[in-house]
Amino acid sequence: MTQRVAGRSGQQIVVRLYVSIVALAGVMGFVLGSIRPENLQPKLFGVVALPPTPFGVAIYGLVTVGVGLGALLALVMYVSARFDDAAAN
Repeated sequence: MTQRVAGRSGQQIVVRLYVSIVALAGVMGFVLGSIRPENLQPKLFGVVALPPTPFGVAIYGLVTVGVGLGALLALVMYVSARFDDAAAN
């Protein structure tokens, strides 16, 4: 018999952590774009050229980290939803 404890679920905590990491990647991209290093030519997935401005680099950071971690998170959520706890015990 399982009991529900009042509070946050593990899935909710992981999703909030994911959003925090993606937001941090955007902020760090903005900071890096503000510094304007030489030869900074961000290309989204090697196809879409973005401008080397703070907002262009922030978008690059948001999208690349969001897609990379999002794919892994979606895979973990997919597997965990189909995992049968009763069969494992």
